[in-house]
Amino acid sequence: MQKRVLCVGAAVLDTIFRVDKLPRGEGKILPTQMLQVAEGMASSAAFAVVRLGGAATLWAAAGNDQTGSKILSDLARDGIDVSEVTIVDGAPSALSTILVDAAGDRLIVPFYDPRLHENPPPVTEDSIRRFQAVMVDVRWPVVAFDVLTVARRLGIPAILDGDVAPAETLSRLGDAADYIIFSEPAARSLCDQPKPGDLVRTLAARFQHALVCVTFGAQGAYWVDRRDGNLYHQPSLPVASVDSLAAGDAFHGAFALGLAEALDVKDAVRLGSVAAALKCMVFGGRIGMPSRPASEEALGRLPAYILHS
Repeated sequence: MQKRVLCVGAAVLDTIFRVDKLPRGEGKILPTQMLQVAEGMASSAAFAVVRLGGAATLWAAAGNDQTGSKILSDLARDGIDVSEVTIVDGAPSALSTILVDAAGDRLIVPFYDPRLHENPPPVTEDSIRRFQAVMVDVRWPVVAFDVLTVARRLGIPAILDGDVAPAETLSRLGDAADYIIFSEPAARSLCDQPKPGDLVRTLAARFQHALVCVTFGAQGAYWVDRRDGNLYHQPSLPVASVDSLAAGDAFHGAFALGLAEALDVKDAVRLGSVAAALKCMVFGGRIGMPSRPASEEALGRLPAYILHS
């Protein structure tokens, strides 16, 4: 039976330019490729869920403008349920300009008008219980906190995409989540431990109620399983990366769907790892999200996870 995941947070119209090198000062850069795509952390994670065979509903906010219409139509065309997105009069939809270099690294300049999030919708048990997992990012923290809180009360996996945000936002949302998946920059904003294992252990001690995972790009993912207290490392799948944009979102969406399908945490991390790696092989942000058959095939080539003493 198809599992349904609620994704809460960002919906943005990205303009993505492919360049040879990222800029290091003023000047002019001539891109070799350009495209526009509706994405954002929660939106891209929702697309990962759909591509992997799940059903995804998006809770986000968009302006009542042409940009908002394009965001919603693009996401709906790709199978995401956007019927519950909040439409806001008097505020422009979110926009972002992104540069991706030849190595797949990126520079992101996003703009979110704060008026988009001034009137959050109510979050009730009835609105949450129809999902088998919820995944929130940090872009709409008021709604994210309420969704995490209600989901945990109902026993539904409550997952936080812990990306870069003010420390108080990460701490408040982390306290409300069952599972916290930090990006490396966000994790390092909360902790100054240089070694990945020490960093993850320190954050796991801070959020003792949750399973804490940190993704380190090509270095893979480290997590402390709260059930046994052990530190694990999942090496990444070696790939030729051309675009790392939305790779973290691929991990989060795949992990959330894995939990919704009642996979063990280790298997959900493995599914997230291959989805993120395969995404990096395709230019264009979320459009590179892999299918379930491709991900299942790649799982056979993924290195085994490692238990650290």
